[in-house]
Amino acid sequence: MILNLALKSLRNRRFTAVLTVLSIALAVALLLGVERIREQSREAFARTISGTDLIVGARSSPMHLLLFSVFRIGNPNNNVRWDSYREIAARPEVAWTIPLSLGDSHRGYRVLGTTPDYFEHLRFAREHKLAFAHGTRFENARDAVLGAEVAQALGYGLGQPIVIAHGSGEMESSLHKEHPFRVVGILAPTGTPVDRTIHVPLEGIDLIHTGADEAAHDPLAAAVQKMRPRQRSDPEARPISAFLLGLKTRGGALSLQRVVNDHAREALTAILPGVTLLEVWEVVGTAERALLAMSVLVVVVGLAGMLVALLTSLAERRREMAVLRSVGARPAQIFGLILGEATLLGVIGVALGGIALDVGVLLARPWLQSHLGFFVEPGWPTPREAGLMLSIVVAAGLVGVLPAYRIYRYSLADGMTIRM
Repeated sequence: MILNLALKSLRNRRFTAVLTVLSIALAVALLLGVERIREQSREAFARTISGTDLIVGARSSPMHLLLFSVFRIGNPNNNVRWDSYREIAARPEVAWTIPLSLGDSHRGYRVLGTTPDYFEHLRFAREHKLAFAHGTRFENARDAVLGAEVAQALGYGLGQPIVIAHGSGEMESSLHKEHPFRVVGILAPTGTPVDRTIHVPLEGIDLIHTGADEAAHDPLAAAVQKMRPRQRSDPEARPISAFLLGLKTRGGALSLQRVVNDHAREALTAILPGVTLLEVWEVVGTAERALLAMSVLVVVVGLAGMLVALLTSLAERRREMAVLRSVGARPAQIFGLILGEATLLGVIGVALGGIALDVGVLLARPWLQSHLGFFVEPGWPTPREAGLMLSIVVAAGLVGVLPAYRIYRYSLADGMTIRM
């Protein structure tokens, strides 16, 4: 009976009720959106690389090495000499290695020079292997393999010629028109930075970076080239940005990390991907907490608006409450009626907020993926999201305690008295 009365009362005050519900729904959608982006971005970062025991690069901070080598964020400060790479790769405890060469791009997408071992040993999302949607991996120096997002965004297919340039993003320069690549494969979607990467052989990187090619674009490079004893196309002179490394037994990761960090002939840094990723979360955790706190404040403002709406309606509802009392309603039932209205507004607002979030995710997902790299999916609330939604409903009920108590204190004669 109380629920039925609450519904009829809200229907009579539908304009105020609709505004209150909308304010709560928008606040809930914002709070849940921040929480979902936080959870799914963490999950996406964690699944980007799997099965790699160490990442080795030139001496730099561990986070910088992780970001540019795995997530394609930033650029290496220095390179690793090829002979140092071969020396570490030849150690008996090493099972496989994947060299990485960064620094070029194509229409805003990063170009990665590597070897066929990249497609054989790279794992993501708990040991998932890279798969091809079309074509195969590269075999020749001028072959290229595209990530799924690159192929979709640029409309490229097999056989498409592409020309890469020095630099990355908005800093592209010196197009290598003399050395175009040909698309021979397109990878299946992974939800990782692999989707936004163009993969070419290390030999292809050497080809476009030979002294003759540099001299064609830069007179200073031509002068320097005359002083060089050998070309960069010589494999022994080839520098790389970093390399991934897998061990035969993971128990030797720490000992090999110390060996690499103490390398005698070159300043190198070796990192454990999982440990360094935790350090990244410690850095961004402050921003996450600040954003979450702002979202909670928006919810508090929405609940405060509901409290104001309920309190301002009390003067208009004195006669309504008196009539209910006159037909036999007890004070506790009047208290429950106001409390039920507040809880009902909270339930409807939370439900609409969850629906609005999923609709917004469906509409904004392509833009988030292409511009921000966020892979946010609609779906049922996670246990943490469900806890937040339940907390908001409980808070809405508690907000109704004050106006319910004030109505509870009204006497029957109070509502029957005509006030001038």
